[in-house]
Amino acid sequence: MDSFDGAILTIFALLITIYYKFEAIKAILYDETEESLGAISSSGSREITTVIQENDKNYIVFYGTQTGTAEDYAKMFAKELVGKFSLKVMCADVENFDFETLNELPKNVMVSFFISTYGEGDFPDSAVSFEEFLLGLDESEQSLNRLRFTMFGLGNSTYEFFNNAAKKATKNMINNGATLIGNLGEGDDGTATTDEDYLAWKELILEDIKEALLLQEHEQVYEPSMRYDTLIANNVDMDTVSLGEPSKHYLPCNKLPFNNQLNIQTGPFNHNFPYLAPIVKSNELFGKEADRSCVHAEFDISGSNIKYSTGDHLAVWPSNSNEAIKKFLLAFNLDEDEMFTLKPLDSTVQLPFPCPTTVSTAVRYYMEITGPISRQFFNSLIQFAPNADIKQKLSQLSKDKILFAENITSRCYNIADAVLHLSDNQPWKTVPFEFLIESIPPLKPRYYSISSSSSTEKQMIHITAIVEKNIVNDESSPVLSTYGMTTNLIKHIECSQNFEEKTTDQSGVSFNLDGPRDLFQDYKLPVFVRRSTFKLPSNPKTPVIMIGPGTGVAPFRGFIRERVKYLEAQSNSNVNLGKHLLFYGCRNDQDFLYEKEWPVYANTLGEAFQMFVGYSRVPDAPKKYVQHLLREQREQIMSLLKEGAFIYVCGDAKGMSQDVHATLVDIVAEGLTISENEAIDMLKVFKTTGKYQEDVW
Repeated sequence: MDSFDGAILTIFALLITIYYKFEAIKAILYDETEESLGAISSSGSREITTVIQENDKNYIVFYGTQTGTAEDYAKMFAKELVGKFSLKVMCADVENFDFETLNELPKNVMVSFFISTYGEGDFPDSAVSFEEFLLGLDESEQSLNRLRFTMFGLGNSTYEFFNNAAKKATKNMINNGATLIGNLGEGDDGTATTDEDYLAWKELILEDIKEALLLQEHEQVYEPSMRYDTLIANNVDMDTVSLGEPSKHYLPCNKLPFNNQLNIQTGPFNHNFPYLAPIVKSNELFGKEADRSCVHAEFDISGSNIKYSTGDHLAVWPSNSNEAIKKFLLAFNLDEDEMFTLKPLDSTVQLPFPCPTTVSTAVRYYMEITGPISRQFFNSLIQFAPNADIKQKLSQLSKDKILFAENITSRCYNIADAVLHLSDNQPWKTVPFEFLIESIPPLKPRYYSISSSSSTEKQMIHITAIVEKNIVNDESSPVLSTYGMTTNLIKHIECSQNFEEKTTDQSGVSFNLDGPRDLFQDYKLPVFVRRSTFKLPSNPKTPVIMIGPGTGVAPFRGFIRERVKYLEAQSNSNVNLGKHLLFYGCRNDQDFLYEKEWPVYANTLGEAFQMFVGYSRVPDAPKKYVQHLLREQREQIMSLLKEGAFIYVCGDAKGMSQDVHATLVDIVAEGLTISENEAIDMLKVFKTTGKYQEDVW
């Protein structure tokens, strides 16, 4: 066969691949061209300088985000620059650009970065290419010597490498000649102070930017980036109107990517295009006497080409409760049936959700209306205050963080709660709906550690979710309830699925389970899988130490099921499985998760599996947490560490993970007769090499 024949065969094979993979390829193209690009270039260029020139911009705000928080702050900052200095700002995801021309930006163009840190000090997935660009620079060439930039990092101080991505990016840019304007900002989710950290940084950095660019400041006035047009239903093709569909793919006017041969819906399923997975089974895990609720839910993914690995996360998209929607509509005097569309006034602005749509749809499915309110938002509301008295209150609260904490934060107010509190329950008729759309963060998916094994449940994904609720006692409002939107939604599905009475007294909320155009009927929810590095060692002989109180045990259920499947598959051979220790903590036997399953696993795994349980709220008994269990087994832990054991920690980031780390430091220092600092350094090496992994929140 000559080269010509080979070329013909190659082309033929390519055409066959395109034929059979057409729907998947179409989905990828659709996703990238219509939903994921944040900035638009008329030439289709990814070069920064080209996009800046085409769109007549003189300031860039870039974000690298994993869950959307960095994007929220970047957009907030961009609007501040526009409102305060009338700059022509482009706000965009670093993922959508190549950075080879970063140093060719005009001298009067400054760049601000908002970068979150993911996992053990890693860049978020969307910023990996930006990280690779920085690592590929030659410091001797000083190839960023024209760049002036600011940096705000978002991280969690309970992690070993706090804000490492932002610090690493800043260091690399400075080493290559760039100039950092002001100080590196560090938002700390571990202490729940990200908003205050941002406000403190912003106050100083705006002055630095003003001085560096010789800007004139004026009174901040809201300038919309999108035009809001009211529509009349008679003039609109209703098949094109979004009623809350997770993406444009699900609108009646569009066709879902589908493989007819395999009879499955094809992806790629992601943030922009989730899969509607039915919950085929759910049950309450806590005992009848427990004062809390925890739901086990099983999502069927057999109708899709979704694949997952044990240890991954499932992203579940929520919707707002009927009660929250009603209060929000009341607070801002909104007509829920009003149909509207949005048109960007700036070609670099991406629409926040599919349009045209209705007000009630936007509020129910696309806006984060029940989240905590910030001082920054109060400050931006001042210009729309209904009267002078409320304007003064807003001004005072937005400037005084202690006063704000006492009157707003401590009462767990969301946006509607806060504005109605300030106006004595009178609606605000002065706030443009487009301002609310631009200022309130978009509704985001919630992530859950997968508690099933991809070996035993290939077409099913299990999650384990505590139903969150908080009761706040306050003199002016005796009982205020805050609740987890997604977990209460899943609880309502569990009650309906098992013909139980909907216990609305738990949270006082209810949900539309049918969804837009009945898409969510049969208990479907929009989901996608987020890959994780939280994985078992590839060698099953490697010892494993797992630490997970409460729902932190979820991924370890998946780990153990994985090992059970492995042993069953190797039944005809002599397999030496490494020791697997599981340290689990709960309040009492009423909230012992999967209590009846563990003995079954132990029976199969034999001496290779050992579980230690501690109770923290048993009457007349001392509190025992997972760190106490670790101390009791310190000799066995030290022995396994010497054998190369991997350590896994899952659960609360603020207290538990730090206590566990401190305990492990003590165990290592004592077991190896070394200093505390040396033990800390040793565990740090474990983390950087993947032998000590955390999945904490």
